[in-house]
Amino acid sequence: MRLLMTIAVALALVGGAAAPAAAQSREQRQMMADIRMLQEQTQELVVAIATVTQALQDSMKGVNVRLDDANNAMRKGLADQKVTIDDMGKDLRAIRERVDDTNVRISNVREELEALRTSIPVGGAPASAAAASPDAGAVPPGAAAPAAGGQAPSTAGLSPTRMFDTARADYAAGQWSLAITGFDAFIKTFPRSEMADDAQFYIGETYYAQNKWMDAVTAYNAVIQSYPMSNAAPDAFYKRGLAQERVGDLDAARDSWNNVVKNYPDSQAAILAKQSLDRVARRPAQ
Repeated sequence: MRLLMTIAVALALVGGAAAPAAAQSREQRQMMADIRMLQEQTQELVVAIATVTQALQDSMKGVNVRLDDANNAMRKGLADQKVTIDDMGKDLRAIRERVDDTNVRISNVREELEALRTSIPVGGAPASAAAASPDAGAVPPGAAAPAAGGQAPSTAGLSPTRMFDTARADYAAGQWSLAITGFDAFIKTFPRSEMADDAQFYIGETYYAQNKWMDAVTAYNAVIQSYPMSNAAPDAFYKRGLAQERVGDLDAARDSWNNVVKNYPDSQAAILAKQSLDRVARRPAQ
């Protein structure tokens, strides 16, 4: 009897243990199934993310290509525009040079016409009338004698350029009197010419070449007073200082050179004036 009870109890215990084990096995299988499902979903997500990433990369490549094309087109457009602007600038410079050349030619023609106009006798009297006059050979009191050859040199009808070049040729040849007369006649005939300041300066140079220092100073003063803004003014100040130094007026010479340095600092005459000032400063005191 005891044996039967023991067996019954054992069977009951075995049956009670088997039921929880079966239930636990079902839960494990369900968990494993859920895990597999999650793994599959994760893999699908990874594939989807990779696909989206690849699509984004392809799109970015396309955008970058389009941006590069746009940048290249913009650079090319800017380069073409710069070339066009440079060409326009060259054309404008060429046009400006042509306009300046035309203005110079017009000015020369105007001066030529002025020279021709002044050569026409007033009242239409022919130039030979004077020669036919009974008193043509008489020389008025105080007047200069006619030049060799029976006639005084005339500037009527000469162009400004020819007249200036003639006087300068006389200067280069050492024909001092003719040079001064020619430059003086040029200034009186064409006082508004761009070469009038050079003509006056050459008068000073002619006197300077003859060692006529005070006459040279007077001629250089005329350049400084009449043409203060011309390109001849710095040289006139400098040469005036040299002439003043020759006559022993060092204070006036220093003043002339200092004027060059102060008022025309970028000119070649200013460099020469500085050298003269240094040279005089190094001169031993007497």
